[in-house]
Amino acid sequence: MLQSLLKLARPGHWIKNSVVLAALFFAGVASDRKSVLLALAAAGVFCLLSSAIYTLNDIIDREQDRNHPLKKTRPLATGEISVARATIFFVTLAILGFLGAWLIGRHLFVISALFFLLNVLYSFWLKHVVILDVMAIALGFVFRAYAGAAAIEVPASKWMLINTLFLALFLGFGKRRHELLLLDENAAAHRKILDKYSPYLLDQLIGVVTATVVVIYMLYTISTEVSEKLGTEYLYFTVPFVVYGVFRYLYLIHKEDEGGSPTRLLISDKPLLIDVILWLIIVILILYWL
Repeated sequence: MLQSLLKLARPGHWIKNSVVLAALFFAGVASDRKSVLLALAAAGVFCLLSSAIYTLNDIIDREQDRNHPLKKTRPLATGEISVARATIFFVTLAILGFLGAWLIGRHLFVISALFFLLNVLYSFWLKHVVILDVMAIALGFVFRAYAGAAAIEVPASKWMLINTLFLALFLGFGKRRHELLLLDENAAAHRKILDKYSPYLLDQLIGVVTATVVVIYMLYTISTEVSEKLGTEYLYFTVPFVVYGVFRYLYLIHKEDEGGSPTRLLISDKPLLIDVILWLIIVILILYWL
């Protein structure tokens, strides 16, 4: 039973909530112990809320998941766990998440509630609306980034929020493309919205957001406003790592038929993982040592 509940919680996807920590680093307060603890606590809150949403999605999609070559092994699809127990698990995770958010701060509680509401709307409605389905997922990451700023009580950078939005759109459309090609003729049977997409349309959307991600990040690194705020003008040294990461991901979704799970891909693809680690190291060196 415990193992089945753990599968429902999907701890492997908690890495997505590392976006909550972005404000901690880019606000220049990663050396402050109180800020670090608050940011980590906020990330924990979003892990609980995310797991609650994953559980809700699995409850709703259990029949469709049985038609998916990868998702058919999920606990609710296989019958390992009952809907009733999964519902209790969902409610428990949500209560714990909101309680944690309230204890950290009311601002964080409001953002957490909006994040949760967005994902509930996604589960019941938005995931059936073309383009808005991916935009809803992307906005979830924006809420994560904003929550990190709220937890440590620093202004949320508009650059950080915009970069987060378009990077999440990039990954989201890549995931839709992988699902469409993987499921082929059975795509609509698993996820009806896939019938509204085509590989050509998704390639066009990916092309637009790819260029946007790279250009906005470049503008961010050379912005005078950002340089004055962070006390450094050397962030542009990180641009090659972002460009390579984006191009590497494009290669994986177009030539290796990957992209179904950006989280798994980040961990399993060594060149991409090394690139992200190097980017993080360079960012920390620039912000805290140069």
